[in-house]
Order: sequence, then structure tokens, then C-alpha cells
Amino acid sequence: MRFELATTPGTAGRPNEDWTSAITPAAGEGGALVLLDGVTPPAGDDGCVHGVPWFTARLGGALAELCGSRRDMTLEEILAAAITATAGKHRDTCDLSHVRTPQATVVLARWGSGPDGTVEHLVLSDSTLLVESQDGEVRALVDDRLDRVPAEVKRSVASTDALRNAEGGFFTAAADPSAASKAVTGSIPLAEVRSLLALTDGAARWVEMFGEGDWAQCLSLVRKSGTRELIDRVRALEDGAQHIRGKRHDDATAAFAEL
Repeated sequence: MRFELATTPGTAGRPNEDWTSAITPAAGEGGALVLLDGVTPPAGDDGCVHGVPWFTARLGGALAELCGSRRDMTLEEILAAAITATAGKHRDTCDLSHVRTPQATVVLARWGSGPDGTVEHLVLSDSTLLVESQDGEVRALVDDRLDRVPAEVKRSVASTDALRNAEGGFFTAAADPSAASKAVTGSIPLAEVRSLLALTDGAARWVEMFGEGDWAQCLSLVRKSGTRELIDRVRALEDGAQHIRGKRHDDATAAFAEL
């Protein structure tokens, strides 16, 4: 088994709101990947005294612990429990009912061992999990609800907020554990999977924004040259672009596991 992780903030001197971890349980039975992309609130307004990096670190830590120790829980149950535990850490100091209370996209992957092992997956909001089969085919597992929100709606903070964690809109991991039930989940036989690559949207720009290659080429680049090389190439493309929609530099994180 091989793991490789890389993450860089979008702006030097500004906290990175992404979070990632690779987990190998003490018993040596399989492993897991956790990747989060914190949602930056407009003008820092989120009703929380702690901020997004504080939130992603605690949510990520809870997810990593549960993915490694609670094989009896599904990934959906793990996400719900981690959201509940994290909310409990700042319920007394922060307004968790605020529509932009600290929140994050989530990618989880967990696999067992042996001939009957499976690779479980969970994706919530606009991060991506790439799954490479033994024959080299690459499939992107995504939650595309945010992509379905019209561009003109996304240009309005108020209109976007009306769809945030609401039916007919899109969902993130915030303070309500019921959001876990909205995630895209499933499982694949372990014998069919060669590798996994989890990407925040900042790292996925290599494909989605700049069109430098498809998902299979993205995963091939990471296998050959590493996760940091992918992020470095995204940064070079951002620097050279004449116009970029949204942030010129976004926090970027990639987590690779070769099974």
C-alpha cells in the first residue's frame, strides 16, 4: 500500500482551510482516506468565533479516528457522528444556526483486506474521488448538486445561501448531522480497485478549470510525479491565466492511495 498527500494554502500567510489524512488501522486491516475542503464565508461572516480551519481540523480528526476504529459503522454514520461531535465543541460559544456556520465538503474512502474486502466511499459537495480499476479505467465519484445551481444564482450570496443545506439545493458538513444522509455513497469490490485519488476543487482545477487533461491523465500524473507536482502545475496555470472565475489561488489538496 502506498499513500501520498499534499496540501497548500491558496494565499501565503493565510490559514489553509483544507484538511486531509491517510489512516492505517493498528490491526493492519485495510486503510482509509479523509479529505475536507472548508467553505470560506463571505467577509468572514459565519457566526463562529473559531473559524473554518479550526472546524476542518476538528471534523477531520473525528472522521479519521472513527474511520480507523469503528469498522462496525458505515461512512454515513461516521460522518453524522463526527458532525455531532464537532458541533458539540462550539455549540456554547457560536451560532450554529447561522447559514454559513463553518462547513466543509467531504470525501471519505475506506477499504478492508482479503478476497472479500470492499472499498467504501462517501462524497459530499464539490470535492472529487477518483477510482482507478485494475485495467486502468478511471471513474470520478462526485456529488454534482452544487454544479446544478445556475451560475447567475451563484453570483448572489443571498440566493446561494437560500440553497445551502436545503432541499433542492446542495449540502455540506456543517452542524446538522442529517446532512450525512445526503452524501453520495457506495462500495466497490477491493479486488477491482488499483488506486484512489481524492481532490479538493482547488487541485481539481487541473482538469475542471484549465482542461490540461482528463481524470485518467490526472491520476496518471499523480502516480508518476506525485501529488505535490499536480498542485504545483495548478499554481503555475493560475499564475499564467489572464482571467479566473472566483479566487485566483484556491487552497489545493490531493490524497493518493495505491492499494
